[in-house]
Amino acid sequence: MSAEPEHLASAPGAGRVGRRSARDTALDSWSELHGGLDPRASFWVRNWVLVSHACARPLARLGLTPNTVTALGVLATAVALCLTILGDWWPLLAALVIVVAALLDGIDGAIAAQTGTASRWGRINDAVADRFSDVMLVGIVVVVGAPPWLGATIAVLTLILEITRATAQAVGMKGPGTVTVWERPSRVILAVVATVSAGWWWCAGVSSAAASRLALAIAAIGAVLALIGTVQLGIAVRRQTRVLG
Repeated sequence: MSAEPEHLASAPGAGRVGRRSARDTALDSWSELHGGLDPRASFWVRNWVLVSHACARPLARLGLTPNTVTALGVLATAVALCLTILGDWWPLLAALVIVVAALLDGIDGAIAAQTGTASRWGRINDAVADRFSDVMLVGIVVVVGAPPWLGATIAVLTLILEITRATAQAVGMKGPGTVTVWERPSRVILAVVATVSAGWWWCAGVSSAAASRLALAIAAIGAVLALIGTVQLGIAVRRQTRVLG
């Protein structure tokens, strides 16, 4: 039975008010976990948070814990890597699995917020899982034909970025420092583009030499974005830690 007063529950627009409250709660909980950044400022972030919370509700009712969903996200990324290794048209399916894994990455935090089970241990698990997934996403780009040295460059820059952020937060920096061009969504998009392209190359009968050149171009874009993102974060961390002394 609803705890809402009967006259309010039956009033015109009461449902809309309830939905607005649920939306605000979801957005505010995300902001609290991300150093006060307001997701309402970005169309993509706002709707990503709302979709994650909508998907999280039935899973929370089933009793899935945030850590379980985090593990499922890593497993899904590993499955995507295996599908990519199979070649032919399988990378097209891998692209879909990558999107599912990315969605799970948002759902775990949403479940934690909805069930009041957010914890420091959960945040550590989430961060470690993200790094495993980051490396596998780079591996996917290499599997489709990018040079291993370029994949290693992307991986190293990504880890430097995240280590810098984590270290700055450990010494007192609030939030992520800044939102760079090389956050998790960019890494997911790069892997999706690589897998969709690989599947298309196979369907179109593109030569292996041409496919390798296209994979090189995709990986090069990722490397440039990773470098820019690392510099962006470094500048932001420097500015914010100066205030801390």
